[in-house]
Amino acid sequence: MTGAVWRASRAAVKRRRVQTVVIGLVVFCATTTVLLALAVISAARAPFDAAFGAQRGAHVVAAFDPAGASAGQLAATAHRPGVEAAAGPFDQVMVEMTTDWLGRPPGPLTLVGRADPAGPVDRVELLAGRWATAPGEVVVNQPFGAAADRFLGSPIPVGDGRQLTVVGFATSMSQSAGGWTTPEQAAALHPTARQMLYRFTDAADEQRLTAALATATEGLPEDAAVSVQSYLVLKQAFSAGADAYLPLMTAFGVLGLVVSALIVGNVVSGAVVSGYRHIGVLKSIGFTPRQVVTVYLTMVSVPAAAGTVLGTAAGWVASFPILGAAFSGIVTGTAEIRPAGWLPLATLVGVPLLVVLAALVPASRAHRLSAAQAISAGSAPRNGRGLKVQRWLSGTRLPRAVSLGLGQPFARPARAALTMAAIVLGVVTVTMTAGLSTTLTRLVDHTDGHTHVNVKTAHFGDSGIEPKLTPAQTETVLHAAPGAERVSTRGLVQVGLLGHTQSVFANFYGGDDLVDSKRLDVVDGRPATGPGEIEAGPSFLRQHGLKVGDRLTLLLDGRQLPVTVVGEESEGNARAFASNDATRAALTDDPHVVEYDVRLAEGADAEAYRKAVADADPSLSPSVFAPEVGGPIAAVIAFTTIFTVLLSVVASLGVFNTLLLTVRERRRDLGMLKSIGMTPRQVVAMTVTSVAWQGAVSGIVGIPVGVVAHRLITENVGTIVFPEATIDVWSAPLLTGLALAGVVIAVLGALVPARSAARLPIAEVLHNE
Repeated sequence: MTGAVWRASRAAVKRRRVQTVVIGLVVFCATTTVLLALAVISAARAPFDAAFGAQRGAHVVAAFDPAGASAGQLAATAHRPGVEAAAGPFDQVMVEMTTDWLGRPPGPLTLVGRADPAGPVDRVELLAGRWATAPGEVVVNQPFGAAADRFLGSPIPVGDGRQLTVVGFATSMSQSAGGWTTPEQAAALHPTARQMLYRFTDAADEQRLTAALATATEGLPEDAAVSVQSYLVLKQAFSAGADAYLPLMTAFGVLGLVVSALIVGNVVSGAVVSGYRHIGVLKSIGFTPRQVVTVYLTMVSVPAAAGTVLGTAAGWVASFPILGAAFSGIVTGTAEIRPAGWLPLATLVGVPLLVVLAALVPASRAHRLSAAQAISAGSAPRNGRGLKVQRWLSGTRLPRAVSLGLGQPFARPARAALTMAAIVLGVVTVTMTAGLSTTLTRLVDHTDGHTHVNVKTAHFGDSGIEPKLTPAQTETVLHAAPGAERVSTRGLVQVGLLGHTQSVFANFYGGDDLVDSKRLDVVDGRPATGPGEIEAGPSFLRQHGLKVGDRLTLLLDGRQLPVTVVGEESEGNARAFASNDATRAALTDDPHVVEYDVRLAEGADAEAYRKAVADADPSLSPSVFAPEVGGPIAAVIAFTTIFTVLLSVVASLGVFNTLLLTVRERRRDLGMLKSIGMTPRQVVAMTVTSVAWQGAVSGIVGIPVGVVAHRLITENVGTIVFPEATIDVWSAPLLTGLALAGVVIAVLGALVPARSAARLPIAEVLHNE
């Protein structure tokens, strides 16, 4: 009978072509959504762990004061209990880069003397060139993993008139140094510390890591360690961008699966109910109840398998740009940012299995019916179901087509409930997306009602044009150009942090306002406008163990400056903070302005101002500032928009399928209504009305759920702190528009079946009945 089951299943697929396409499209959308969600979830951890393990990354990178711990004492720590492997001690020196170098701003550079990139811990990977083997050579750390071949052979100044030649670029997942030289060269630069790299047998969390390091360094003076960097901080920084996507991706993935399960269950339930006679015939000719169920499961499995394959392919292709946006600006080293290889197999197996499980419950109804019951039951609703509602509606003043449409879903309450559930989830998705898009747009909108001109200097990037003016002269020119009202500056340098091996970027704002049109909002505390004050985003604060009110020490040009964190920005780079010119002046005499923000007077000609500035110094790049949503935020908005469309389409397909089944079941009723004078327009009105009210009710239910989901997502994005003003976006016009979302989803799904019902030939329907 296996062949007979397959033939019956194939015939069911051909007979229900529309439902077959609906199932295929629904599963396609759900599979794409789920694969993308799983891609981001897996990429948040797996690539770092794989690359870190391949490089034998250091669980701890520690720098020790040579006066407090000798080389012999440090080497002995490698054999302490709990130490799996260790490398070092290596001489470490911090040199000051006083000018732009290799396209980077000035600041401190940590150099370490290593004879080769291999070893038991922190196996540095060369990206370009070769390892430093002679005096005067240096290999530069390229933390973003992109080789800069064009800079090979370039000299970099390291102070006292000395230069080192770049012979290679490399990257380390441990971020153990900014560059590497030969041990002899490091010793000649007068090292200020000795570096040790440790791997421990138990380093699962910060507490165990701290205990393991304490055991390894037992016996050394308490203040011997001048800096300690945990790999857990690097791991957190690596996943910071992806973690911001996780609440959103998880929500869409779950919604996609739930909606697809509802619609598949609805399709199979409708197929069973409308196919009672067919079930009876199959059983009367010898099909067992289990074989009948198999026929219906196969009927949905074929399009589900096709939708899964196509959805897996689409999700795999789309995951690369999504992951690219999630990891933009993140130090990735040698980690390969790509979806995990097991994801296609997971969706190819998991999604069809979910479809079969969703279809199993309604298909089991075919298992319970005897042949006689199935044949006699037919496909019409049971007598009396929904009659009370219909009678009550018939007594109202509503047009007859409308009253019939309003009462129609009560004949199949379970089917109506499944359809409404799908519409509710569609409304939830639309509400979430509308809220998130508005929130993110408000977050980056810094318009103040004035026209701003953004002027970038030759320091910003690598224009290759020598500046004609000094920063002071440039500021004078910007003030003097016609139309200028206020001029703000942004300087950019790299500074060291006492107790940390990696330098960070410091944005120093100055000029008339100490702010510019692109500066981030402070959501906790206040802006850093006074000397010795800084502000930073949540990622920077979390990764350096700081909060508002804490103090840290900045290092630059041989100076140390204690500063206080006075404000937390809404977002920001994990390797950057903001301050002001007074703080910068205490660290360095070089303002190193990379950008000017010019606020024009009302009515000023922005284009004329831009041309005047460009003519004054060709190295300046002025442009009229326009607020834009870029980077990860733009990717989030694009992602939410795409999947809102997908899930809305899926919900509409659920409505489409429900009405298609209803029209088929009610062919006789429709024929009789048309025979007594109901026009095609009234048939369309009746059919659309039957789901329009369900859409309206779904909107009322779905909007509050979407509002709650929006708040939960915005409050759990670790890399962004949203001000309340950006979260509270629910204005009356927006809520009114969202209230119509359910109706729109329902009506879009109803149009084709409604027109099909209107075109039914009366004579053919009544003859067949």
